[in-house]
Amino acid sequence: MRDVAVLGVGMTKFGELWDRSFREIGIEAGLQAMVEAKLSSGDLGGLFLGNMASGSLIDQEQIAPLILDYAGLGARHLPAVRVEGGGASGSLALHQGYLAVASGLYDFVVVGGAEKLTDVPDVTGNQITSSAADHEWEVVFGATLPALWALIARRHMHQYGTTREQLARVAVHAHEMGSKNPNAHYRNKITIEQVLGAGEVAEPLGMFDCAPLSDGAAAVVLGPLETARKYTDQPIRIAASQVACDTMAVQHRRDVTTLDSTVVAARRAFEQAHRAPADVRVAEIHDAYTISALVSLEDLGFSEKGHAGPDFEAGRFGAKGDVAVNMSGGLKAQGAPFGAVGVAQVVELVRQLRGQAKDRQVADARLALAQDVGGTGATSVVTLLERAD
Repeated sequence: MRDVAVLGVGMTKFGELWDRSFREIGIEAGLQAMVEAKLSSGDLGGLFLGNMASGSLIDQEQIAPLILDYAGLGARHLPAVRVEGGGASGSLALHQGYLAVASGLYDFVVVGGAEKLTDVPDVTGNQITSSAADHEWEVVFGATLPALWALIARRHMHQYGTTREQLARVAVHAHEMGSKNPNAHYRNKITIEQVLGAGEVAEPLGMFDCAPLSDGAAAVVLGPLETARKYTDQPIRIAASQVACDTMAVQHRRDVTTLDSTVVAARRAFEQAHRAPADVRVAEIHDAYTISALVSLEDLGFSEKGHAGPDFEAGRFGAKGDVAVNMSGGLKAQGAPFGAVGVAQVVELVRQLRGQAKDRQVADARLALAQDVGGTGATSVVTLLERAD
C-alpha cells in the first residue's frame, strides 16, 4: 500500500444556498481543490462523491457522473462513484478515495461531498435525515434523529451526572469558532443562557443543541505521497483511515452512551498510524448534537467515560487546550450538509496543519483527527492526518 497525501482542498460557503444548484456547488469545491493541487483534468483517475439523499432532496440520482459532466469531463469516461452512509457519507467517500490511491489503482482522485438540505421544507428535511436511523425499529414510531440523541443525552446525564450547562458549553464553543469562519452557516456568538433558554427540540436538547440543515460542498484531491511535492509545498499525509459499524437501532447497543463504532474505528486508526490520542493536537468531531460531541470525545479516547462534560468546562478542548476541537465551528455552527461534512472536516484540518487557518489557527498542529458519524453511530469513520515534513 502506498502512502497517500492530500494535495489540494476546496469548499463552498455552508448555509441556505437557495440561489445555487447542487451541481454548481459541487463543481466549485472540486475546481478549487484541483487548482490548489496544480492538476489538470487529464491527471485525474476518478471521482468519489459523498451524498446522502439527492434523490429525495433534489429529485436527482446519478449525481457523480452529473458532476463530471457539468465539469466538462463527461467525454473522458472516468469512473465516478456516489458513496452513501448517512451523515458519514463524505468521510466514507474519502475512505474509498484513500484506498483507491493507496492500492495503486489510480494516481490522482477527487473526493467530494455535497448536499442541498434546504431545498425542501424543514419538516421534510428532518424526515429525510432521520432515515439514517433504523426505520422499522425507530423512525416508524416517531423517533427522529434529535429524539434518539436526546435519549442518549438523558441516559448520559443519569449515568454520569452530565449537566445541561455542560452540553450548552459545546454549542457556545462551536459558535465562537464559527464566528471566525467565513464559510460557516452561523457566524454569531451565543451564551450559555441563550442555549438553556432556547425552545425545546427533544428534551433535554433545545434548538441551540442541534446543528442546522445546511447546503454546501467540499472537496479534496488525493495522490501518492512519493510524488506529492511536485504539486504542493505542503503535502498532508493521511496517516490512517478506518471505518467501523454498529447496530442501526440504539436499543440494540451494548451501551446506549457509547458509540462502539467510534471506539473501534479510533483504535484501529491509532494502531495503523502508530500513534495515541495524546499525540493529537487538533480534531474535527461529530457535534450534530451537543451530546454527540461529548460522547465522541470519550469514545475517541480524549476523555474518560463520563468525564467529557467536566473536561469541556475545564477548557481542555478549546484553542489552547489539550486537544483543540472543532475550530471550524463544527457541524453545529459551520453547518451540516450531510454529504459534505466529512470532507469539510478534512479541509479544515489540512488548513490547520499547513498553518493557513488564520484566526482559528492552532499552534504546533502536526497530527490531526477527523471523526464523522452516520445516524446515531451505525457508521463511524476516523481519519488521521499529519504534516509530511
